[in-house]
Amino acid sequence: MTANAWLQLALYMGVLLALVKPLGGFMARVYEGEPHLLARWVGPLERFCYRLLGVDATEEMTWQRYAMALLLFSGCGFLAVYLLQRTQGMLPLNPAGMAAVPPAVAFNTAVSFVSNTNWQAYGGEATLSYLTQALGLTVQNFVSAATGMAVLVALARGISRHETAKLGSFWTDLVRGTLYILLPLSTVLALLLVSQGVVQSLEPYQTATLLEAAGPDSARVTTQVLPMGPAASQIAIKQLGTNGGGFFNVNSAHPFENPTPFSNFLQLLSILLIPAALCYTFGQLVRDTRQGWTLLAAMTVVFTALLLPTVLAEQAGSPPILAAGVDQAAGPLQAGGNMEGKEVRFGVTSSALWAIATTAASNGSVNAMHDSFSPLGGLFPMWLMQLGEIIYGGVGSGLYGMLLFAIVTVFIAGLMVGRTPEYLGKKIEAYEMKMASLAILIPNLLVLICTAVAVSTASGRASVFNPGPHGFSEILYAFSSMANNNGSAFGGLGAGTTFYAVLGGVAMWLGRFWVLIPTLAVAGSLARKKRVPVGSGTLPTHTPLFVVLLIGTIVLVGALTHLPGLALGPIVEHLQLFAR
Repeated sequence: MTANAWLQLALYMGVLLALVKPLGGFMARVYEGEPHLLARWVGPLERFCYRLLGVDATEEMTWQRYAMALLLFSGCGFLAVYLLQRTQGMLPLNPAGMAAVPPAVAFNTAVSFVSNTNWQAYGGEATLSYLTQALGLTVQNFVSAATGMAVLVALARGISRHETAKLGSFWTDLVRGTLYILLPLSTVLALLLVSQGVVQSLEPYQTATLLEAAGPDSARVTTQVLPMGPAASQIAIKQLGTNGGGFFNVNSAHPFENPTPFSNFLQLLSILLIPAALCYTFGQLVRDTRQGWTLLAAMTVVFTALLLPTVLAEQAGSPPILAAGVDQAAGPLQAGGNMEGKEVRFGVTSSALWAIATTAASNGSVNAMHDSFSPLGGLFPMWLMQLGEIIYGGVGSGLYGMLLFAIVTVFIAGLMVGRTPEYLGKKIEAYEMKMASLAILIPNLLVLICTAVAVSTASGRASVFNPGPHGFSEILYAFSSMANNNGSAFGGLGAGTTFYAVLGGVAMWLGRFWVLIPTLAVAGSLARKKRVPVGSGTLPTHTPLFVVLLIGTIVLVGALTHLPGLALGPIVEHLQLFAR
């Protein structure tokens, strides 16, 4: 790799890791109800929210009530977003005159944003009104992210408490996560993005005269319509909440969404900021920060191990272009490597870093077309999603997914030494293993089943525009993204059809909520258990050995489940590319 590439990667990881402790400590104080910087100013708004919801902020819930409140809230959010899309043609703040969204796409989009996936089977500036974007999608970006963080906090309480059925209040966790964490951070980021030229306006679309007309004489194009809208506010929370999705169709490759290298760095940083910091928050909540650092170390090792080969694969260039005698080496006047589908403003390194960050973090936003990556360059982001979106994962959802893998890891280690496995003073027994296994295997099962249905039916194959292994990769990537609530895509697949909209919507819903419920069940079970004193046979879960065991478990599950599918898609395509 070039010196410039090493500098970009080192700067990014250095700033990210430096912010983990201060932000993580602040979030722990928020969820614990301890005094913090914003309590005096935002406290009245928090209390108003409780009165509006009609809830007692001090009343704690069992895991069943916690799950029921979460599902009811998410169901209401789904209906609100669906109806807003279906009626937007009759509602205000629609200067472009957008018509109602078709039922299948409206269903898919509503599920997508409620489940924190933000998969888009539409073009934002050509489909949705300002009101739908701001009132429907932006609001769900906040509350779906806060929901994932709430479940993580409930699981942390289940681990730290003993002989109780209470996990806290979903409503309190939801309100605090939104008001004290997501809203302030998003406000700061939105202002910074506006300073870089990201649009934030309710003005109608603007018409600009081209400096040079285009097209044949019979159909000369002399003007261009420039989409406007309240973009910066949605972009800020889409990145910080690991929602993803684009206000504009080409997402963060659009100059109105991501105009400068500094805006690119800010958005990249915000993608992983909260998921990484939540590791320290978890350590604080369980009263052992070593546990949080251990989980962060495992995430960082896997992230780095997949980031470097992705950058190298893209910097290596395209063999057919090399065979044509084109120099793809990096130089003072060119980024070098495989620049197909990439912005010249960002180059190969920043594009590859974004691809790995967005698929590691359940974010799904893009600043380059993943469909144009080399076969190996597309394989590693795809596999990151298939690992379960736990490196670093979505806000909250990534870490509770990693904790379920930690539970499986200590169970396997316990079998090796013939002892009842323990994690942070709690015995891991059959019930916890069943729930953890369900949460880990359900997304994997959805990926495999949905991909099989798509490739074996005429409706699934009808919108695959690239034959052969790459077409299969597009389908596999799509369902890996939807079932794991990521939202990014290989753009060569026509995902706006009724088939993909409906099947993808089902995959997104089950991939989110059939993982949340087993996670809360594990939290409730652990909270009821007695604390087990540490003994000579207890496996320490804060050591480098545990990091290795945890990574080994994650990689083994991911490889055994998805290697056959990857072999049929990107691996075959890579071999064919170099066999020409």
